[in-house]
Amino acid sequence: MLKSNPILLLAAVLLIVSLACVLPSTVTPDPNFINTAIAQTIAAGVTQAALSDVPIILESPTVVQTFTPELPTAAQTPTETLTPTPVFTFTPLVPFISVAVATNCRVGPGRQYDRVGALLVGELAEVYGRDPTGAYWYIRNPDSSPEFCWLWGEYATLVGNIAILPVYTPPPTPTPAPDFKAIYVGKDTCTGWWVEFELENTGGISFKSISLTVRDTATNTILSMYADGFTDRDGCPDSVTRDNLNPGAVRTVSSPAFAYDPAGHSIRATITLCSNTGQTGICVSKVINFTA
Repeated sequence: MLKSNPILLLAAVLLIVSLACVLPSTVTPDPNFINTAIAQTIAAGVTQAALSDVPIILESPTVVQTFTPELPTAAQTPTETLTPTPVFTFTPLVPFISVAVATNCRVGPGRQYDRVGALLVGELAEVYGRDPTGAYWYIRNPDSSPEFCWLWGEYATLVGNIAILPVYTPPPTPTPAPDFKAIYVGKDTCTGWWVEFELENTGGISFKSISLTVRDTATNTILSMYADGFTDRDGCPDSVTRDNLNPGAVRTVSSPAFAYDPAGHSIRATITLCSNTGQTGICVSKVINFTA
């Protein structure tokens, strides 16, 4: 149901009054006009009343978004990746050598050369060359720095550029000092009893003569002989004599014969070998003790 709107009714009344004032007093108002005006006024009021019940939809204004940058928190702060500074390893111009086991240093690359020093564990030595086989290194002598010597590389570790090292020709192999080994090898008998020895020349020169003295300490019996050459009495009928005992050679030599069997007796033997006949030249002696 429509409700009366006081404002609309007041507007209709004012409209009628204004028309009455405008029209000449002698003109009679047209009832139809008045009714039509009233009807239009009422219709406008109804329309206004109806529109007042319709919700007004306002157009949403354009929203302008304002972007505020988010500041990173400590946890979100990216971690800078640091590139490590390269560490440059110093490569000495002169290589150095160390050993895991104490090693002798010699005047040449081999055991046949004389020992002149040693490189101990924990020591360093400068390296100045190598031998053609690469087995020995030419170093400054750890025991006498102004000198040089050859070190076996079996237990060695090198630091530095070894490719620049020159290859040195080894010095001539030294002549080994005159020497020999002597061992008791047993007894033999024919006319009497004698003892026999095996001699090995371990030196660098040949031996040509021998002197041999045996002493039975149980009876204090002493027997001696001097000879050029080396004789092995093999029983009664046979004997073999060799003129020389050359380096590396081995000979069996028989002693003078005892008139009795010295079995179980302690014997002391003195053997001297000489480089020339007649017990001259370079001579080397050995003393051995044994039980016959």
